[in-house]
Amino acid sequence: MAITVNGVEITEAMVQAELANQADAPSPRDAAVQQLILHELLLQKAKASGLDTSNEGQAIGALLDKELAFTPVDEATCLAFYNEHPEQFRQGESAQASHILFPLGQGDELSNMLAKSKAEGVLAEVQANPARFADLAREHSTCPSGKQGGDLGQFGRGQMVPEFEQAVFSTEAGQITPNLVETQFGYHIIQVNARQSGGQIAFEDIKERLGQYLNEMAGRQAMHEYLSKLVEEAKIEGYSMTAQ
Repeated sequence: MAITVNGVEITEAMVQAELANQADAPSPRDAAVQQLILHELLLQKAKASGLDTSNEGQAIGALLDKELAFTPVDEATCLAFYNEHPEQFRQGESAQASHILFPLGQGDELSNMLAKSKAEGVLAEVQANPARFADLAREHSTCPSGKQGGDLGQFGRGQMVPEFEQAVFSTEAGQITPNLVETQFGYHIIQVNARQSGGQIAFEDIKERLGQYLNEMAGRQAMHEYLSKLVEEAKIEGYSMTAQ
């Protein structure tokens, strides 16, 4: 049975063409059909509103700009949401660190001793002249981060192996770990560049992003309600359209 939207047919060729855009959907065919139905409903609404539909995308955009206008949330609304959902504004402890990685020996005592000895020599050099850390990382580290001077960026607890994490979070910002840190990857010399304690994020630090989020949610809700109304009022045959 043909699929029609207020008498306008959604052809199989149209569905096949749309499938490529919905390849990642759980049910690509259903997603393609629903997208085409919604597009047709919006296009019909744009025509009924007197908009020029020679460019369908622009016409639908103009329609939605007109129909979905809403008042952006204010700071008071953002603060109320922040106070009502404190659990959403907590962050864990994090750090920024760099390291120089030396691989473990080949398993025998002599190669392990030589590998550790080399790492300890570079550790002594770094401790004597911390400003050379990045240069020595580029020269000695076998980690890909060595090309960036050993910089690992920012990470939180639980993102690194336990031995590495324990060393980082027990070292003050700006310091180099006093001893080599051994993990499954090898011997590490670690420089802790910054530490951020966990806890509640201040409203002033989050209010701008929170406002953007709440406005986006309001826009999605308005779109959901608008499309659901179009579907409810339409005569759709050949397909059972779930309310959007």
